[in-house]
Amino acid sequence: MNYILLILDHSWKLLLEASIYVLFGILVAGLLKVFLNPASIARHLGSGRFMSTIKAAILGIPIPLCSCGVLPAAATLKKQGASNGAVTAFLISTPESGVDSIAITYALLDPIMTVARPVIAFLSAVLAGIMENLLDRSPVKATFEPDLACTVDGCCDGINCPPEVHSKHHDLKDKIRGGLRYAITDIWYDLAPWFFAGIMVAGIISAAVPESVMNRYLGGGFHSMLLAMVMGIPLYICASASTPIAAALILKGVSPGTALVFLITGPATNVTSLSMVLKILGKRATGIYLSVLSLSAVVGGLILDKIYRSLDISARAIMGQSSEILPCWFRLAGALFLVLISIKPISGALRTKRHHAGESSQHSATENDESHVAAGISGKNQCSCGCIKDNKCQDEG
Repeated sequence: MNYILLILDHSWKLLLEASIYVLFGILVAGLLKVFLNPASIARHLGSGRFMSTIKAAILGIPIPLCSCGVLPAAATLKKQGASNGAVTAFLISTPESGVDSIAITYALLDPIMTVARPVIAFLSAVLAGIMENLLDRSPVKATFEPDLACTVDGCCDGINCPPEVHSKHHDLKDKIRGGLRYAITDIWYDLAPWFFAGIMVAGIISAAVPESVMNRYLGGGFHSMLLAMVMGIPLYICASASTPIAAALILKGVSPGTALVFLITGPATNVTSLSMVLKILGKRATGIYLSVLSLSAVVGGLILDKIYRSLDISARAIMGQSSEILPCWFRLAGALFLVLISIKPISGALRTKRHHAGESSQHSATENDESHVAAGISGKNQCSCGCIKDNKCQDEG
């Protein structure tokens, strides 16, 4: 019981520190959805082996999508004529970063990590995208099918309602209201279960994992980076959910560079996303995607540890100080509001999980029934009188 209370206490403290910044991040993300036109952006990503990749990496930095959520967007870019390099860059930079994860990194960690995280995401995305474009000799055919549908409330499909007409349907207030609605009902609906799972895992690490273990295996150096990479690659976790876990690891003695490797590889890769990347881009691009991402994360982690040492800064000493500028009542209000808007998405995720579990049990029961029927038929074939009742041969007894 004491351990449970200690875990909840650590998790609640992390939530207090992060809540306002998480809310700020998802609200900005919602406004980006309304004010940025995906079709016009996609038109910049189809030509050029260098600029298209750089633009795609920049585009992906602020968008809050996880490693699986980014796949439909990447597939759309591909269909609209984006080059393989641009799609690769978008696939790497988008899940590794986002306005929400940047804000929560600033709240839970420190300014150095807040800058290092998107910089490494951008550089790894650009490097992988350029390599793919240089190796890809197939011509790129840009066939654009712009999506002109209304991003505020779907009032127009953009075909029978030209943009110049539709622009008069919504004023600035309508667009802001639509962006906020999208942030709470769509973006946070997808992120909430993973974020609170990350908060709980961070609480468990803080309360139960001995500091000596972290210092021994993840205290810094090349072996620590490799171990963090091995942990992060198959893990399904979004950028926001990985941040409190990284904060808990640093508090337990993990080097900031090792935590950065986890923050880069965890959100950008998992078994499911890699299989879909293979389908969208092919074997060569997937190999480049994984190789460059891993190499960039490890090199970036080693450089980051060196920066902290050269500046004689302790990551544990300065982490979380950014959230202290906010008054306690403001942080408490933010945490309570975040919990309030998370009830529906978390309960929905739990219902979905129970539904899938029920379907799995029903499927197993059906298979068992079929096996019993098969056993009965088999018994009939082996019965001398050919008379079966209650799965028993009537000659018995």
